[in-house]
Amino acid sequence: MGKFIWLCQIRSLLFVLFFLSVVDCSLSLSSSSRNPTPSGLPEDTSALLQFKNTMSVDNSAISSYCYPKTNSWNESTNCCSWEGVTCDKATGQVISLDLSCSNLVGSLSPNTTLFRLRGLKRLDLSLNNFSASSIPSGFNQLVSLTHLNLSGSLLSGSVPSDISLPSKLISLDLSGNDQLKFDSHGFDMLTRNLSKLENLLLGWVNMSDVVPTSFMNLCSSLKRLSLEFCDLQGDIPSEIFQLGYLEYVDLRWNSLTGYLPKSNWSSPLKFFDLSSNYFRGSIPSSLGNLTKITYLGFSYNKLEGQIPDVFGNLNKLTTFDFSDCNFSGQLPPSMFNLTQLTYLDLSANRLEGPLPTHVTGFQNLEGFSLTDNLLTGGVPSWLFTLPSLEYLDLSNNTLTGPINQIQRPNSIQRVYLADNDIHGEIPSSLFGLSRLTQLDLSSNNLSGVIRSDMLSKLESLETLDLSTNNFSGVINLDVPSKLKNLTEVNLSNNKLRQFPSFLRSAKSLRSLDLSNNKIQGSIFKWESEGWEQLIDLNLSNNSLTSLEQLPGKNILTLDLRSNLLQVQGPLPAPPPSLQKFLISDNKLTGEIPPSICNLTSLVILDLSKNYFGGIIPSCLGNFSRGISIINLQKNNLSGKIPDFCVELSSLTTLALNDNKLEGLLPQSFVNCTGLRFLNLANNTLYDLFPYRLSVLPVLQVLILRSNRFYGRLDYPMATSSFLSLQILDLSKNEFTVPFPKKFFQSFRRLKLVAASQTQQMSKCDRVGVSCFPSPRDRYDSPENYKKYVKVTMKRLEIELDLDKSLTNFTLIDFSNNRFSGRIPEALGELHALLVLNLSHNRLSDTLPPSLANMAALESLDLSSNNLGGRIPSELTKLTFLEVLNLSQNNFFGPIPVGHQFNTFDIDSYTGNLGLCGFPLSKKCVSEEEPKPPTPKLVEDEDSAIPFIWKLVMMGYGCGVVLGLSTGYIVFTTGRPWWLVRMVERDWQRNFTRWARGIGRKRN
Repeated sequence: MGKFIWLCQIRSLLFVLFFLSVVDCSLSLSSSSRNPTPSGLPEDTSALLQFKNTMSVDNSAISSYCYPKTNSWNESTNCCSWEGVTCDKATGQVISLDLSCSNLVGSLSPNTTLFRLRGLKRLDLSLNNFSASSIPSGFNQLVSLTHLNLSGSLLSGSVPSDISLPSKLISLDLSGNDQLKFDSHGFDMLTRNLSKLENLLLGWVNMSDVVPTSFMNLCSSLKRLSLEFCDLQGDIPSEIFQLGYLEYVDLRWNSLTGYLPKSNWSSPLKFFDLSSNYFRGSIPSSLGNLTKITYLGFSYNKLEGQIPDVFGNLNKLTTFDFSDCNFSGQLPPSMFNLTQLTYLDLSANRLEGPLPTHVTGFQNLEGFSLTDNLLTGGVPSWLFTLPSLEYLDLSNNTLTGPINQIQRPNSIQRVYLADNDIHGEIPSSLFGLSRLTQLDLSSNNLSGVIRSDMLSKLESLETLDLSTNNFSGVINLDVPSKLKNLTEVNLSNNKLRQFPSFLRSAKSLRSLDLSNNKIQGSIFKWESEGWEQLIDLNLSNNSLTSLEQLPGKNILTLDLRSNLLQVQGPLPAPPPSLQKFLISDNKLTGEIPPSICNLTSLVILDLSKNYFGGIIPSCLGNFSRGISIINLQKNNLSGKIPDFCVELSSLTTLALNDNKLEGLLPQSFVNCTGLRFLNLANNTLYDLFPYRLSVLPVLQVLILRSNRFYGRLDYPMATSSFLSLQILDLSKNEFTVPFPKKFFQSFRRLKLVAASQTQQMSKCDRVGVSCFPSPRDRYDSPENYKKYVKVTMKRLEIELDLDKSLTNFTLIDFSNNRFSGRIPEALGELHALLVLNLSHNRLSDTLPPSLANMAALESLDLSSNNLGGRIPSELTKLTFLEVLNLSQNNFFGPIPVGHQFNTFDIDSYTGNLGLCGFPLSKKCVSEEEPKPPTPKLVEDEDSAIPFIWKLVMMGYGCGVVLGLSTGYIVFTTGRPWWLVRMVERDWQRNFTRWARGIGRKRN
């Protein structure tokens, strides 16, 4: 019994010991779970705190994503518990530092204490502001570093060569620093030293000095290569794309050339984008081996040929962008079986043929674009039944026929079928697409009427563009409108005769374009009901006759140009929010109301081509801010020009031509420092040449034609004049001074040959399928506003649209004045000049051969002057010359032969009696010296020469009669023959010498 009790006590004791051990273990585990962080090393703590003290924090940039992680750093706490800091559990060393997007501001110095973190493996300082510094040298001290991320931190300068010395580096990300530069030597060291590199991301870093062949040294372990927007140039070896582990390649927006691998291309590529380069050749069939590919982007290259039918095994492909690659032929059948495809863009190629009538493989397709091709046939109905399709663009093809009835509504949100030849009526089933937000059927041959009850079914519709069709009208049915989301409507270029009533119920409408229709009558108050939210309204080119009120309360752009508007009484006051007021080419009369000056937000004011009279309100020159364009041309305005730019320097365009303005130019014009276009032609202004305008730094067009300007052009005080001038028209004024010699010396813009414009790439930078075309903007900036000007060019007075022509158009017109003297040699320095007109002046002497240096010249008119001598043969170098007029001068000798001179007709040379050769009938005698013409003697009324001639004729009358009789006998009989030969040889030469002497005395 006792033994049993003793055993029970032993068992109880063991149980207690076991329980205590379990409790102790639990307490230990609990303690461990409460404090898992190792203790940081003091030297690491000190280094981190010193780094924090060298930085400041931008509190204004704090957001839910970016916030200052260093706020948690405190010397009283363990550094391994600080945010962004990770320590090794065994040693306590800091092994990872993530301060990405921490709103840090400062500079990274070469002695930064971060280099004292000897155990650091990962360092992320991305998305901060280190704009005051470059990447410091010293990364070679971080011998354990495997991941370095300095992306998007506004770093600048050259990348130090020692950044490639940490031999364990696996990932290097310097992308998003567009002021950073990688030189050829530094990049070559990187490719040779980093033998374990897997990720190399250098997008936006300047690598223009790097030779693409150095990529051959990249290690075979590379998985991710991102070099977009790096300004790389030259041939890149195709072997780069065949690295065994490569999964991601992004070389977008460089100037690289090369070819795709034609064989042995079976790498594990998932993302491959070569967009916006100059790759050549065709797509190899080996593309079909990339079975893991999800993204293919080849847009904007110089590829060619047909797209091969190799997509049968690319069943993971989601994005396929081959736009603008010069591909031709038909679409490959296997492309339509890509079941995972979400985005397909083959626009801007030369693809042809009809689309297949039945497709089942695009069930996941969200975006589909084949715009700008040569596709024919109809619009297949299966496009509208794809269950995932959101975006469809088949614009600018030659698709014909009607749109087929759509079987059932689906997820489609955007439809663009513009610029085709689709005809017939819009099928009613199209308006059953309940999720449709944007519909563009513009520039087709659609006809019939638009039914408001069908439109009302598009409850999600935001943008409707049916412009440039043949719609005859809108059937306005009284149906409850559900167009609560409709914000933009374009029905321009149709045959509408009245305002569509459904617009009145579109309470969110912000942009409305009904221009180029046949809408008649008045704009009544009730017509504009529902337009309270309008921002842009275009009713131009209709037949509107009256205006009860200007619509809209918050409108920014109002375009009423080219109507028949008349207003009884003063012009209705526009809303104060108006920025662009365009009401030109109407029948408005009266004076310009001073209330126009209350529009303090005005940017463009166009009242041109009306019948406004009276004076220009002085307040137009005193707008408080912002106005850029004032166009009052072709009215009946009189009086003086008010002061402009007294407090206004934003003015870029001022057109006051074709009025009855008089007096002097305001001195305040010199303050218009932003002025680019000034047209004062066809007024009665009387003033000295406004040389003070020469200081305007960006003045491109100055037209003073048909006024009474006078005086000299070149002033000694003007050192740098008209630096940007491209068009200067002083014709039909009262200049009587010698032709200026130094006036053109500082015309910098006319001396530079216009560079060829680079290809404009308007496509957005697509990363996925979310990038879709935005609605067209009209008058989105003052520079888009059209400016017209009449110039005399190629013997015709023509009207130029300077918005299209101003980039390269240049002209100087001094015609119909009384400039005298010689054409200066310096005129030949204007290498970019296209049109030169100096006709109807009093210019004299010979032509300077330097005119041949004006290599861009297309039209040269020097007619009706006193120019003489030979036509310089050097002018045949003007190979762009289309029009030449040298008529009514004193040129003599043979007409030059060659190039453009072989194309000019006789009208170019009439009135030059001494000229010979083609195209004149007068042949040149090669063995004799060409004889100069008899100069045209113009007698002045006050000259005494006519009276002297009368005395001579009276005194020698008898002798003349006797001489003529004797001469007749001699020349009819031929005897004596020596006398006849002598007279024939010497008479004309002596008479010409004498006549020239008389001419010199008179001049």
